[in-house]
Amino acid sequence: MHESPAPSRSAPEGLAEIEALAARHHLTVLGGFACAGEAGVPRGTKTILMLGPQEPGYWPHLKAQAEWQDGAPDPVDRWSRRVIGRMACDLHAKALFPFGGPPWHPFYAWALRTGRVWDSPVRLLVQAEQGLLVSFRGALALTQAVDIPPPQPRPCDSCAQPCLTACPGGVLGIAGYDVPGCHAFLDRPEGRDCLQSGCAVRRACPVSRTYARMPEQSAYHMGQFHR
Repeated sequence: MHESPAPSRSAPEGLAEIEALAARHHLTVLGGFACAGEAGVPRGTKTILMLGPQEPGYWPHLKAQAEWQDGAPDPVDRWSRRVIGRMACDLHAKALFPFGGPPWHPFYAWALRTGRVWDSPVRLLVQAEQGLLVSFRGALALTQAVDIPPPQPRPCDSCAQPCLTACPGGVLGIAGYDVPGCHAFLDRPEGRDCLQSGCAVRRACPVSRTYARMPEQSAYHMGQFHR
């Protein structure tokens, strides 16, 4: 089913309004940063806000949408384009996405600029509330200077860092990420738990353990990664 259109606006009033718009679609502002006149963003952009799933409830909400039910490929990306694209129109902004390239928008580098997302000990991104389960559905490039969520302490700095030794296949850890080795491990019977429940390294993060992401969602994304 499709959400009802949001009322027309002349301009965003601030972060609280944008967060409320995102929450209608089970999305949340994961962080943001100020920018001006730099390469890689639309001309006139003053603020980038990065959007990702809001739990609990994101996955059941998404599965109720037309993009999931129509049987066409890439339902999550198509839903993201529709919903975040509509938000951008309502806010007189531009919608940017981590998919659909090349060229690719530098979401990894943008995330690090927010002060709420960091390079983890295993080099995957880790976020203050979502841990290693963080994901981005898109970003809003706003022509207004909007307040951004404040920086937070990096959780890895006070963590025992179980992510470093959690990979059952030994392909993701302190030495980095062996992507071909990961695919080979997932093809073996011992890789079934990661395929069905999500990456063991991501799940080992103490912050990830407190985040209400459904295993079904993690399994879907692992399947997309390994197809």
